[in-house]
Amino acid sequence: MGGFFGTISTKCCVNDLFYGTDYNSHLGTKRAGLVTYDEEKGFSRKIHNLERDYFRSKFEDELDSFAGHQGIGVISDTDPQPILVNSHLGRYAVVTVAKINNIEEIAQELLERRMHFSEYSANTINQTELVALLINMGRTFVEGINLVYKKIEGSCSMLILTEKGIIAARDFLGRTPIVIGQKEGAYAVSSETTSFPNLDYKRVRDLGPGEIVFLTADKMEVLQEPWKREQICSFLWVYYGFPASDYNGINVENVRETNGKMMGEKDETDVDCVCGVPDSGVGMALGYAEGKGVPYKRAVLKYTPTWPRSFTPGNQERRSLVAKMKLIPNPALLKDKRVVFCDDSIVRGTQLKDNVKTFFEYGAKEVHCRISCPPLVYGCPFIGFTSSKSDMELITRRIIKDFEGDDKKNLEKYAQTDSPEYKRMVDEIAKRLGLTTLKFAKLEDLIESIGMDKCRVCTHCFDGSSYCHEHDNEDERQLKINF
Repeated sequence: MGGFFGTISTKCCVNDLFYGTDYNSHLGTKRAGLVTYDEEKGFSRKIHNLERDYFRSKFEDELDSFAGHQGIGVISDTDPQPILVNSHLGRYAVVTVAKINNIEEIAQELLERRMHFSEYSANTINQTELVALLINMGRTFVEGINLVYKKIEGSCSMLILTEKGIIAARDFLGRTPIVIGQKEGAYAVSSETTSFPNLDYKRVRDLGPGEIVFLTADKMEVLQEPWKREQICSFLWVYYGFPASDYNGINVENVRETNGKMMGEKDETDVDCVCGVPDSGVGMALGYAEGKGVPYKRAVLKYTPTWPRSFTPGNQERRSLVAKMKLIPNPALLKDKRVVFCDDSIVRGTQLKDNVKTFFEYGAKEVHCRISCPPLVYGCPFIGFTSSKSDMELITRRIIKDFEGDDKKNLEKYAQTDSPEYKRMVDEIAKRLGLTTLKFAKLEDLIESIGMDKCRVCTHCFDGSSYCHEHDNEDERQLKINF
């Protein structure tokens, strides 16, 4: 996925930029970049690979090379960024949180217009550079950003650092969040509200879908009002989000605990205790324990100093190794116990299968699993929350193929809670993972926990529902933008 942070101040912004960007580190593990603008030095930029190290250790020794009262930073799971641009719109830097599914198609159109890509490496096009090229085709930043909205299939939120201030533009359907913070003499913009408190920023508001604003140290100007429809990613509350973060004013931990409590109240399985698989399963487990009336125990702990997320490495062998190394069971709390383990989701199932085996080896009598979202039946075309290259990496799709001979057959039936196909699939997942029982949260309960209308929340990975561009005709502003 990825996250970004920007700030503009009457004072030097470097420290705020550094720490504010770092608070987005849980959103990505591949690359990071910072850029500042100073009237004397101009733009100063650094980009580093994060696959073998952490953000702070990469950038801390280089902070003296930055100067200025405004800057933007990014944690990226995709391309090296920020991108520096000099165009008819002026000099600027841009960062994105994006997934562009038709990048080759757009690139070919741009090449036919005699444009070129300078950030081309490893046989891939840098999608942030592609976004910059589309922006440059507009007569203004707003027109260029709307061209991005119109042309891409997927999602794109962005920050643009100009010589005069910062432009923030949220994805056309609001799939990824942008929140504005303020303190005396400064504004900030971030993917995460958790960037604000320790830097003394107060949350002002979230940007709406497709909204564009311009920030200076003392003012926020709305350049484009929000669009009518919204599809914020439900997985932000399920997995991505830091527990203390709010999206659209809705707290992550509250959603997880509420969801877990609802499941615990309905679950008639006899168990001795409940444990959350850290970190994103903990909130659900606390709620489940309350709803079911059983003790919460830390029967498995994450060794946090060195091990990153387990699903992000592209190599399956490395993913499995990371998954094994970062979680440490506590045998004293497992022995002879009927334990419920709460987790955010099941993607491939490899990590959970290994964990279940370990829990039994350490003496657990029964191992039950409760998942805070429905089964992932559809791949995500909008965010890309795993490194999966194919839907067949999903355990659900492999099982559906085994059952039906075609992994795409009857998907709507397998996605329907408590249908015969759904129950058969869940039973098979439990069998393959070695679980005593397995239950997934119902989609209706997840939506109720979030507290937003279903039509405003993207649940595509669960039920295949989504909006793309069928609403383009709702606003004439969109129709005026031509490629």
